Amino acid sequence: MERLNLKRVDAEKALVSLQEALREPFSILVRDASIQRFEYTFEAVWKYLKLYLEVQEGVVCQSPKACFKSAFSTGLLTEDETLTCLEMTDRRNDTSHTYKEAVAEAIYRQLPVFAVLMSALLEKSRR
Repeated sequence: MERLNLKRVDAEKALVSLQEALREPFSILVRDASIQRFEYTFEAVWKYLKLYLEVQEGVVCQSPKACFKSAFSTGLLTEDETLTCLEMTDRRNDTSHTYKEAVAEAIYRQLPVFAVLMSALLEKSRR
Protein backbone atom coordinates (compact mmCIF):
# COMPACT_ATOMS: atom_id res chain seq x y z
CA MET A 1 0.00 0.00 0.00
CA GLU A 2 2.91 2.33 0.71
CA ARG A 3 4.14 1.96 -2.87
CA LEU A 4 0.68 2.91 -4.14
CA ASN A 5 0.64 6.03 -1.96
CA LEU A 6 4.10 7.03 -3.19
CA LYS A 7 3.02 6.63 -6.81
CA ARG A 8 -0.09 8.74 -6.13
CA VAL A 9 1.99 11.49 -4.51
CA ASP A 10 4.37 11.48 -7.49
CA ALA A 11 1.43 11.77 -9.88
CA GLU A 12 -0.11 14.59 -7.84
CA LYS A 13 3.18 16.53 -7.78
CA ALA A 14 3.58 16.13 -11.52
CA LEU A 15 0.02 17.33 -12.04
CA VAL A 16 0.64 20.43 -9.91
CA SER A 17 3.63 21.30 -12.09
CA LEU A 18 1.48 20.95 -15.23
CA GLN A 19 -1.25 23.10 -13.73
CA GLU A 20 1.32 25.77 -12.82
CA ALA A 21 2.59 25.88 -16.40
CA LEU A 22 -0.94 26.16 -17.76
CA ARG A 23 -1.58 29.26 -15.62
CA GLU A 24 1.27 31.11 -17.33
CA PRO A 25 0.57 33.55 -20.16
CA PHE A 26 1.02 31.93 -23.55
CA SER A 27 4.38 31.92 -25.24
CA ILE A 28 6.08 29.28 -27.33
CA LEU A 29 8.37 28.55 -24.40
CA VAL A 30 5.37 28.08 -22.06
CA ARG A 31 3.65 25.90 -24.66
CA ASP A 32 6.69 23.67 -25.01
CA ALA A 33 7.25 23.48 -21.24
CA SER A 34 3.59 22.62 -20.73
CA ILE A 35 3.81 19.80 -23.26
CA GLN A 36 6.90 18.45 -21.53
CA ARG A 37 5.12 18.58 -18.18
CA PHE A 38 2.13 16.85 -19.74
CA GLU A 39 4.41 14.03 -20.88
CA TYR A 40 5.76 13.26 -17.44
CA THR A 41 2.42 13.87 -15.74
CA PHE A 42 0.71 11.44 -18.09
CA GLU A 43 3.40 8.83 -17.38
CA ALA A 44 3.07 9.27 -13.62
CA VAL A 45 -0.73 9.11 -13.69
CA TRP A 46 -1.07 6.04 -15.87
CA LYS A 47 1.62 4.16 -13.94
CA TYR A 48 -0.16 5.04 -10.70
CA LEU A 49 -3.43 3.84 -12.24
CA LYS A 50 -1.77 0.59 -13.29
CA LEU A 51 -0.66 -0.09 -9.72
CA TYR A 52 -3.98 1.10 -8.27
CA LEU A 53 -5.93 -1.32 -10.46
CA GLU A 54 -3.63 -4.17 -9.51
CA VAL A 55 -3.70 -3.49 -5.75
CA GLN A 56 -7.30 -2.33 -5.30
CA GLU A 57 -9.13 -4.22 -8.05
CA GLY A 58 -6.92 -7.22 -8.83
CA VAL A 59 -6.72 -6.10 -12.47
CA VAL A 60 -3.45 -6.35 -14.37
CA CYS A 61 -2.97 -4.07 -17.35
CA GLN A 62 0.18 -3.36 -19.33
CA SER A 63 -0.51 -0.23 -21.36
CA PRO A 64 -2.13 3.15 -20.78
CA LYS A 65 -5.12 2.38 -23.00
CA ALA A 66 -5.67 -1.01 -21.34
CA CYS A 67 -5.52 0.65 -17.91
CA PHE A 68 -8.01 3.36 -18.87
CA LYS A 69 -10.39 0.74 -20.27
CA SER A 70 -10.01 -1.29 -17.07
CA ALA A 71 -10.68 1.84 -15.02
CA PHE A 72 -13.94 2.18 -16.94
CA SER A 73 -14.80 -1.48 -16.34
CA THR A 74 -14.28 -1.06 -12.60
CA GLY A 75 -16.37 2.12 -12.45
CA LEU A 76 -13.47 4.48 -11.79
CA LEU A 77 -14.06 6.32 -15.08
CA THR A 78 -17.22 7.16 -16.99
CA GLU A 79 -17.52 6.31 -20.66
CA ASP A 80 -16.86 9.94 -21.67
CA GLU A 81 -13.86 10.16 -19.36
CA THR A 82 -12.52 6.93 -20.79
CA LEU A 83 -12.83 8.21 -24.34
CA THR A 84 -11.00 11.39 -23.34
CA CYS A 85 -8.29 9.29 -21.67
CA LEU A 86 -7.85 7.31 -24.87
CA GLU A 87 -7.56 10.59 -26.80
CA MET A 88 -5.08 11.83 -24.19
CA THR A 89 -2.99 8.71 -24.77
CA ASP A 90 -2.92 9.42 -28.48
CA ARG A 91 -1.88 13.01 -27.84
CA ARG A 92 0.88 11.79 -25.50
CA ASN A 93 2.13 9.59 -28.32
CA ASP A 94 2.03 12.62 -30.64
CA THR A 95 4.35 14.63 -28.41
CA SER A 96 7.35 13.19 -30.23
CA HIS A 97 6.17 15.25 -33.22
CA THR A 98 5.89 18.62 -31.50
CA TYR A 99 8.57 20.00 -33.78
CA LYS A 100 5.59 20.41 -36.09
CA GLU A 101 3.95 23.66 -35.06
CA ALA A 102 0.40 22.46 -35.76
CA VAL A 103 0.88 19.34 -33.61
CA ALA A 104 2.29 21.36 -30.72
CA GLU A 105 -0.59 23.85 -30.91
CA ALA A 106 -3.22 21.10 -31.02
CA ILE A 107 -1.75 19.31 -28.01
CA TYR A 108 -1.37 22.54 -26.03
CA ARG A 109 -5.03 23.48 -26.59
CA GLN A 110 -6.16 20.15 -25.11
CA LEU A 111 -3.94 20.27 -22.02
CA PRO A 112 -6.43 22.06 -19.72
CA VAL A 113 -9.03 19.34 -20.36
CA PHE A 114 -6.46 16.61 -19.80
CA ALA A 115 -5.25 18.23 -16.56
CA VAL A 116 -8.80 18.38 -15.19
CA LEU A 117 -9.38 14.76 -16.15
CA MET A 118 -6.16 13.53 -14.54
CA SER A 119 -7.03 15.47 -11.40
CA ALA A 120 -10.49 13.91 -11.27
CA LEU A 121 -9.03 10.44 -11.79
CA LEU A 122 -6.59 10.89 -8.93
CA GLU A 123 -9.37 12.23 -6.70
CA LYS A 124 -11.73 9.36 -7.50
CA SER A 125 -9.03 6.82 -6.72
CA ARG A 126 -8.67 8.23 -3.19
CA ARG A 127 -12.24 7.29 -2.25
